[in-house]
Amino acid sequence: MTEQSTKARPDTVRHPLFARFYARVSTMADTRGGVGELRRELLDGLSGRIVEVGAGNGLNFPHYPAAVSEVVAIEPERTLRRLAAEEGLRAGVPVDVVPGTAEALPVGSEAFDGAVASLVLCSVRDVRRALAELRRVLRPGGELRFLEHGLARGRVAAAVQRGVDATVWPRLFGGCHTARDPLAEIGAAGFEVVTYRRLRLPERGVPLPSSPAVLGVARRPSSGTA
Repeated sequence: MTEQSTKARPDTVRHPLFARFYARVSTMADTRGGVGELRRELLDGLSGRIVEVGAGNGLNFPHYPAAVSEVVAIEPERTLRRLAAEEGLRAGVPVDVVPGTAEALPVGSEAFDGAVASLVLCSVRDVRRALAELRRVLRPGGELRFLEHGLARGRVAAAVQRGVDATVWPRLFGGCHTARDPLAEIGAAGFEVVTYRRLRLPERGVPLPSSPAVLGVARRPSSGTA
């Protein structure tokens, strides 16, 4: 496949109040909650052209290694996109912040050496379509790096997650769903999961419905259909 996906309208996702809240809280989590170190681990070893979906306010940008030649950062929310563009100017690698959604990436097929999904699959409208798009834009053998929160392993905790997802959580937190299973979805989308480890965000303190998380690497198979 060489076609380009249909370009999404720039502001199909708008959560201005949540965006400002998210920018403040995520920055605190990076500096005080150890998330910054996880971002560094997530991106370590990447090289070439990278596409990042749901770039938020650009907190991954300082952690891209020098071997990365370009980052195309997709962010649908206007306020976060503006903050990401400002952060991109300070990054050590070239960063191009563009509007678009994960379900309809405005980039060509097989155009990237790596893809990054960081705390975003919880809030996309269609997880399977978003992962199909990531698979489309990766070259064969390209890596998907992921840091996502999702379904708890215990029955009681998972039931709590499903309860909050059906009531207040998505409304309060910009469409976030805590009970999605990113690891299973990535495998079902045709990626080969290379390595992963489960963790908790934050590592200490009172656990939240969004605390169970997974960090890992998957790969688009080198052969087969796109």
